[in-house]
Amino acid sequence: MKLESSHHFKAPRDRVWAAFNDPAVLARVTPGLQTLEAVGPDEYRAALSVGVAAVKGSYQGKLAIVDKRPPESYTLQVEGNGRGGFVKGVGHVMLVESDGGTLATIQGDAQVGGLIAAVGQRLIESAARMMMTQFLSALDAEVARAPGDAPDGSRTG
Repeated sequence: MKLESSHHFKAPRDRVWAAFNDPAVLARVTPGLQTLEAVGPDEYRAALSVGVAAVKGSYQGKLAIVDKRPPESYTLQVEGNGRGGFVKGVGHVMLVESDGGTLATIQGDAQVGGLIAAVGQRLIESAARMMMTQFLSALDAEVARAPGDAPDGSRTG
């Protein structure tokens, strides 16, 4: 399954890069993410709960960020499994300065197996696109907050 998405952030590339590399930010903005725990440099263990039609369930997995080229790009390697099956994938995150902000492009390729694969490619792709849109919208809100603002909008300093 191939996925592509892009989003224009009204923020400088360095700030968007920082958000894409901050585990605390990613934990707040990733739909269904329950835990994100560092197990090494740029390596994480994660638990995710997905509630989309027959893809519902809890999944555990690991993520690794490789081929970092700050502040331009990195590759994300993902493996996960749960009662509904498994997923293994690679995603490429690219950030380009554009129109006074930053254009983020994400391209991914994933293999799924088990019950979730039996649901059908269309449903899985639709759920993945929906989650990607939610992720990028939430990340945009994080990036747009003024430095010093807490996630709830209050001032921290």
